[in-house]
Amino acid sequence: MSHIVTIQFSNAGKLFDFDAGALDITQGDRVVVETERGVGVGQVVKPPVEKEAGTTGSLALVKRKATADDLATVERISQKEQEAYRFCCSRIIERNMPMKLVRVEYQFDSSKAVFFFTADGRVDFRDLVKDLAHSFHTRIEMRQIGVRDEAKMTGGIGICGRELCCSSWLREFQPVSVKMAKEQNLALNPNKISGQCGRLLCCLDYEYETYCCLRKNFPKSGKRVRTVNAVGVVDKVNILTGNITLKLDDNKIIVIKRDEILGDGAPAAAAAAAAAAPAPCRAPQRTRERRPEQRRKQEKTSLESYTQAENAAKAAPAAPPPPKENTASAASSETPKTGQPRKKHRSRKHSHRKQPGATTDSSTPKPPSGA
Repeated sequence: MSHIVTIQFSNAGKLFDFDAGALDITQGDRVVVETERGVGVGQVVKPPVEKEAGTTGSLALVKRKATADDLATVERISQKEQEAYRFCCSRIIERNMPMKLVRVEYQFDSSKAVFFFTADGRVDFRDLVKDLAHSFHTRIEMRQIGVRDEAKMTGGIGICGRELCCSSWLREFQPVSVKMAKEQNLALNPNKISGQCGRLLCCLDYEYETYCCLRKNFPKSGKRVRTVNAVGVVDKVNILTGNITLKLDDNKIIVIKRDEILGDGAPAAAAAAAAAAPAPCRAPQRTRERRPEQRRKQEKTSLESYTQAENAAKAAPAAPPPPKENTASAASSETPKTGQPRKKHRSRKHSHRKQPGATTDSSTPKPPSGA
């Protein structure tokens, strides 16, 4: 079993787990540990917890509890940090560099100094690093941070009159949007919803989920609702007090409670009128019943006209057949002059058979046998 302790290195800073080993550590003790940046002194914020060795992984061991000499060393380091801060600020002003120094942190063994600064863009600080290294004879690291991190390191008093959440107890920043301010019916004034860092207040996120849950029980603005005595449109909703402001049809403004609303739909008179008028649904059925009758009449009319036309065609006299002489003369005129016999074929035009007196030869027709 391993004893795991949780340690922070700054007030409201990130939490890190360490293996306490066989040391007797309680909550609030100052301990010396080895970190990725070097040796540091932290404070235990949670009592040791026993866990199995396989679940903890590879955690760094706590070296020892902080002694009186260690605490004295921490005081000397804080003085060196103030001196380094003043010296660096003077160099930044002399070189007219577009950056703002926020804080300086020394390692416990004074092997490295970290300078935190803010800037709008990238800054060429190579000459500044040379000056700092020449003055303090240690490794220098320049680290650029954001405005929210600057407010966390600097601290201050918020518009609520209390210490800033980020510097007192808030360990991690959460994303904040203007939608949270709209959901809580706050004035969208940048001076009222922005913090010292110039970003939206972190406290907008604290009650956002509560407002979303409570708003589900209230009608939306612009929706028509009715009560026992009035019917109107929702103008404003106060979730905390439960009051709803209605704008009536005659432009009067009244304030009601959520329990007084009978329904979120239209007035009762309109609903009763709509329920008592199902007649328009029958109109399509009448039209469908008439369609087959119209089709039958059209079919009967077309059948009668077709029968009359057929009877008229039968009653008309048949056309007389063409004379035989004309047929014979037409056949003789179509005979080729070359004397070659013409192939016999039937006329395909009217399907008439050839007359017996007509011949296909070039000679004249034969006389009858009685001549």
